[in-house]
Amino acid sequence: MTLTFTHDIVHIARKKGVGVGAFNVIQIEHATAIVAGAEAVGLPVILQISENTAKYHGSLEPIGMAALAVARAAEVPVAVHLDHAESVQLVRHAAELGFTSVMFDGAKLPYEENVATTRDVTAYCHARDVLVEAELGEIGGKNGAHAPGVRTDPDEAREFVAATGVDFLAVAVGSSHAMLTRDAVLDVDLISVLREAVSVPLVLHGSSGVDDVGLVRATRAGMTKINVSTHLNKAFTRAIRDRLTANPRVADPRTYVGPARDAVAAEAARLLRVFGGAGLH
Repeated sequence: MTLTFTHDIVHIARKKGVGVGAFNVIQIEHATAIVAGAEAVGLPVILQISENTAKYHGSLEPIGMAALAVARAAEVPVAVHLDHAESVQLVRHAAELGFTSVMFDGAKLPYEENVATTRDVTAYCHARDVLVEAELGEIGGKNGAHAPGVRTDPDEAREFVAATGVDFLAVAVGSSHAMLTRDAVLDVDLISVLREAVSVPLVLHGSSGVDDVGLVRATRAGMTKINVSTHLNKAFTRAIRDRLTANPRVADPRTYVGPARDAVAAEAARLLRVFGGAGLH
């Protein structure tokens, strides 16, 4: 298959009222595992690469080009997305490489500056058929849009989308990034209000901290793009730890990274089912 546009995956999911998995890639094994999981259940998926991961690899290009190659070879629709980029230059680089969507994270900026910069980013990306995700939580983003207790105001969300022209909106409804436990409680009523307030698909960040029941309720209430990173990293690391504990003399990384990749594939497949992805057939 060829690379799939993020728009084609997310807007079909929104129309059908289901969620679509957007899973973060740290290294190539994550990309191949996530796609294997999606192929196992016959569902679309989005591969995400964050600004932090680009820094880890020295630049966006090595891991970005690898993810694009994996996506193009997939037997199901796979899109590649830039996640949490605070650098406008990095956003432009992702568009040049062939990413079909980006997230510009201006949440730490003063509100008016966030609006102005996001509007400029959106204009640049739209001219290249690249969609833009932004986030809005606390105005000014003093504690980040996904810090505990922060909530997105529906009226401000409506105004922000209209002013910037973004294609997806990440909203603060009770989840937090990098949670190691799945006990976050989402404000489902707020999700429903936000779904009616804005015309674009909603994005849930910090989904690793939400249990299966909460994720189902979130998608039914109106969340479309469900971002997961830490939860899959836990599965990856646990598999490696188990293998090395059982075989402490092993030296070949393939003998322990391989099982970790399989663990991520299995959990990615399971999560895609949880999100209600069967409706995308």
